Amino acid sequence: MSAAMRTIEWDYEHNQLKMIDQRRLPTQLEIVSYTDYRQVAWAIREMVVRGAPAIGAAAAFGLALAAFQSKADDLQHLKNDLNLAAEELRSARPTAVNLSWAVARLMSVAADFSGSANDLRASLLREAQAVADEDVETNRRMAVFGADLIADGDTIIHHCNTGALATVDWGTALGVIRMAHEQGKRVHVLVDETRPRLQGSRLTAWELDQYGIPYDIIVDGAAGYFLRSGQAQKVLFGADRVAANGDVANKVGSYMLALAAHDNGVPVYSVFPASTVDLSITSGDEIPIEERSPGEVLDLQMHGERVAPLEATARNPAFDVTPGRLLTALITDRGVIYPPFELNLPQMIRGRE
Repeated sequence: MSAAMRTIEWDYEHNQLKMIDQRRLPTQLEIVSYTDYRQVAWAIREMVVRGAPAIGAAAAFGLALAAFQSKADDLQHLKNDLNLAAEELRSARPTAVNLSWAVARLMSVAADFSGSANDLRASLLREAQAVADEDVETNRRMAVFGADLIADGDTIIHHCNTGALATVDWGTALGVIRMAHEQGKRVHVLVDETRPRLQGSRLTAWELDQYGIPYDIIVDGAAGYFLRSGQAQKVLFGADRVAANGDVANKVGSYMLALAAHDNGVPVYSVFPASTVDLSITSGDEIPIEERSPGEVLDLQMHGERVAPLEATARNPAFDVTPGRLLTALITDRGVIYPPFELNLPQMIRGRE
């Protein structure tokens, strides 16, 4: 990605939302535009946009879009329309807490507003833009904190996609790797394919190509081999929701990766902004896990032929939960947090609220 490109951006000339269609990568870089908040909700569900911070920013701009769509002339009718839009956006994907956080942030602006309907529209757009701009700066801070933990010569296993594509720009876990690379550290990345949608081989590898960072794609099941044989020194992944005790919900496969790393004494780091922490949830057992269409698993083809039998069924959880006991540290925009997470994580989050 070029330095001037963002995953999600508001078109101020036409009052519409533009984003990279991540389903088309790596073969095609396509920018799509939306003028209806229902389209934004659809784009979140269908993974046109994905990654917890990017979903949050998309939802924020989606609410701003709903305000401009509304035909309401008076404030109360506009607020009623916003309530409907907020419900649809919140339901688009249940696991990533950034989505509900961003919607709540904009709805709090609407709840306290007492000016004209047009003034509220402008205020919501300013707030959505602030969400997007803050995400970029948040990611840069995380990258600096995390890069201090990366040694020159490290080989890092990375799961899913956590780069600029998963955020507004820069990225979380991949942003840490990018910062270490830009600091002159020689890093090599082992990129989990990340089945079933292959975010690793499609998106992370594409981003690493843009940054000139050396990598190899590996199948998800090969990570244990590289960890046991001493060929990987770190494991990094992101988070879609983090419980108060440090349990992390992330792309399915993260738990197995953390188990293998822990068994071989390899440090495991989850990288996320403070907005991903849900202090209302005491443990990962309370995090709702999205189960997606079996078709994502069953429709896989090799050499033009379907892999699974036609009568096959499948289960397709999108996320799993990695217990905090398997994590070496949590890298956030407020610093690196070490165990005991049940004490240190809430303290750091509440200390800055």
